[in-house]
Order: sequence, then structure tokens, then C-alpha cells
Amino acid sequence: MTSIRDLDGQYDKIYRYCYFKTNHRETAEDITQETFLRFWESESYQESGQALQYLYTIARNLCIDHYRRAKPSSSLEAASDTAASEMAAQQIPAAEHTPQNDAEEKVLTRIAVQAALAQLPQEERELLLLRYANEVPISVIGALMGISRFAVYRRLRQASAHFEENLKKEDIQ
Repeated sequence: MTSIRDLDGQYDKIYRYCYFKTNHRETAEDITQETFLRFWESESYQESGQALQYLYTIARNLCIDHYRRAKPSSSLEAASDTAASEMAAQQIPAAEHTPQNDAEEKVLTRIAVQAALAQLPQEERELLLLRYANEVPISVIGALMGISRFAVYRRLRQASAHFEENLKKEDIQ
């Protein structure tokens, strides 16, 4: 059986994933809480050894349900654009400069990263978030997206290459 200690570090990652999908703090918090409640109610998946995959599947389905209940014009992809850009930009370490230039450099870097991410297709942004921001294992990503682990590796390489190209366009190397 999966213990609370095993999932201790997953709460923030599931929240980050939900925020990426909804771009709304309160909604992401609600969905994250509901994800864990549903997870703990289902003992069969806890014992199967696939707890992480199951958590992301629940979170993904709850995000989709949220948008089905929302306005028909709301788009899951449109909402996640800004969230993905913001979260990825927060992962960029500040360049080491003088204190005066540090804040300006940090802001410019975040803007460039957001612009580079915004140019990526939704699936590539999601892959980069899952793998590099949330550190989700390749096997879990594959199961979550319904593709083989080799396809995950291939798509991650493509997404990384596209992201690097976009960064170069933004004059970030």
C-alpha cells in the first residue's frame, strides 16, 4: 500500500500540473485536493504500484472535467499557455551580475522564456513541464499520454529542440 510519505513530494507537482492546465490558483488547489481525495478512496490503484501515474491521470481528467463545465469558448490549451510560460520562467536561475542589473536581467530572461514556450504546441509544453519541471518518470509520462517510452524520448527531444530554436530567436543561448 502506498504511504503518505511516498507521496509527500507529489502534492506540489500535482498542483503545478493543475495550475499549468487551468491557469487559476484556486481552481488548481481545488483540483489538486480532489485528486488526492479520489486517490485515497481507491485502494486498488494504491496497491498496484502505479500511484504516480494514477495521480496524474486523475488530475488530468479533473482538469478536463473543469473545462467541460466551464464556458464552451474556454480552451484548455489557451489557459495553459500563460501558466506554462510563467512556471517555466520561474525555473530559470538568475544570472550572476551586479545587484543593479540582476533584476532587469531576470525579467528579460523570463519574458524571453515565456515567448519561446508560447510558440510551442500544447503537447510539447506539457511534455516539458511533466519531465523537467515535475520530474515525472518517462514510463509514467508514456502511460499518461498513451504512447511508448521511446515515443516519449523522441517527442521530448523534438520539444527540447523546438524550445532551443525559439530561445535562439529570442536571443537567449
